[in-house]
Amino acid sequence: MPKIVTLQLSPKQAADEKFYVARAAERLGIRQSDIALARVVKRSIDARQRMAKVNLSIEVYIDKEPQPAPLHFDYPVVEHGTEVVVVGSGPAGLFASLRLIELGYRPILLERGKSVLSRKHDIAQINRGGEINPDSNYAFGEGGAGTFSDGKLFTRSKKRGDYNKALQTLVWHGANPAILYEAHPHIGTDKLPRIISNICRTITEHGGRVLFESKVSGFVLKEGRITGVKVGNDTIEGAAVVLATGHSARDIYELLHASGIAVEAKPFAMGVRIEHPQRLIDSIQYHRDERGEWLPAASYSLVSQEAGRGVYSFCMCPGGFIVPAMTNTQQLVVNGMSPSGRNSAFANSGLVTEIRLEDFAYLREEWGELAGLRYQQMFEELARQNSGERQIAPAQRVSDFVAGRESHSLPRTSYIPGLTPSRLDRWMPEGIAERLRSGIATFGRKMKGFVTDEAVVVGVESRTSTPVRIPRDSETLMHIEVEGLFPAGEGAGYAGGIISAALDGERIAEAVARYCKAHNY
Repeated sequence: MPKIVTLQLSPKQAADEKFYVARAAERLGIRQSDIALARVVKRSIDARQRMAKVNLSIEVYIDKEPQPAPLHFDYPVVEHGTEVVVVGSGPAGLFASLRLIELGYRPILLERGKSVLSRKHDIAQINRGGEINPDSNYAFGEGGAGTFSDGKLFTRSKKRGDYNKALQTLVWHGANPAILYEAHPHIGTDKLPRIISNICRTITEHGGRVLFESKVSGFVLKEGRITGVKVGNDTIEGAAVVLATGHSARDIYELLHASGIAVEAKPFAMGVRIEHPQRLIDSIQYHRDERGEWLPAASYSLVSQEAGRGVYSFCMCPGGFIVPAMTNTQQLVVNGMSPSGRNSAFANSGLVTEIRLEDFAYLREEWGELAGLRYQQMFEELARQNSGERQIAPAQRVSDFVAGRESHSLPRTSYIPGLTPSRLDRWMPEGIAERLRSGIATFGRKMKGFVTDEAVVVGVESRTSTPVRIPRDSETLMHIEVEGLFPAGEGAGYAGGIISAALDGERIAEAVARYCKAHNY
């Protein structure tokens, strides 16, 4: 059996494989030449003291011991298998498709947007202030919002499925194996597109179909059962339909509602992006002026209660940049991401507060269960109305936002389209602005230097999660009213990130298989 050795090292020592393998041999009381294989299985940074330390757990195989088999996935060919329609190629849709193939079913994966290569052109246009293609942007296209995201791989839930298998699947498709052992695994926006394309290639090479620019326009229902979907004038049929459309597919919620298929309003969160110089976050978190060569760009995770509501950081992107994430010209939405090297001069994070059902109760009479969706849209439209031309975003220095005063100028930013000074608190809903202001002040007391003229808040971060849930049975995972319809992932209201969505997609695929077997499909 392999032995696990835990070491606490300096960042430089932890980066030197020869050093830590020698230290592991010393700890085990064996010669280094007796080690057949030593691999890191867990890595984390402890920066609580002035001198940061790296905790390494190393799995050591001694000479002649059986070594672990190389990572391998052996997918069957399912060209003639029972067909299942999967709507949406984000993490939930992709991992549902892979799991369906493993179980012998043929996924027909529909994506409203374009392939990665074509999508890159449309995203470049958005960053330059050009036109926004409503079906090809940071939210829609091959891989969904996950393709051009930061690629943080973290989930708080350990009950959704096999977390390690999900990571191994990403490694098999091209991710750095370090994600298997890092305490906070991260892929990077520069690496994700190739990995997503590799997953789609696996699906097609094993008999599945991936259809781009295939926007669902209707559902085919017969006696309470779904038998397929409409794409323009075409009907795509399947034994079941997995709905994994992501949190920005508002037209799908509207289509469900108009078709009499139950949806329900749910709480969510909205706020801003906050951006600091990365050197400032490094100095706060590492207790030193320079982080040095061996430490990564520092991150943070913050939470407080303000006026009875949670305020918290979300999707923190060290060494990252802010991007325009709107899906039409009437909105102003921003998001954040980091490349794999996290080597930008800036650190940004979503900073959001709870939105509860009572906050948009006044919209329920007209909008019903879509009231939260309309509230979210209104927030984004307010940001658009208070911005500059095209994708220029409204912003305020953090110190001015907390003090309730105007910013007459703004510092440098990673946001390529540019910023314009704006009193965010004057046009945001009062409750949101006040809680954010109080929350930032609280965070400034926890992290000295967080409230500064050098940092900005940028409007708006509105799509942390969907304001609508598509209700499903807790046992069958099928829609509570429509037989054969399986809502999945973030867009259905059951996940919150790449890994949790991927695991939910796998669970849904297994539920689909049980359903198909029970009905002899």
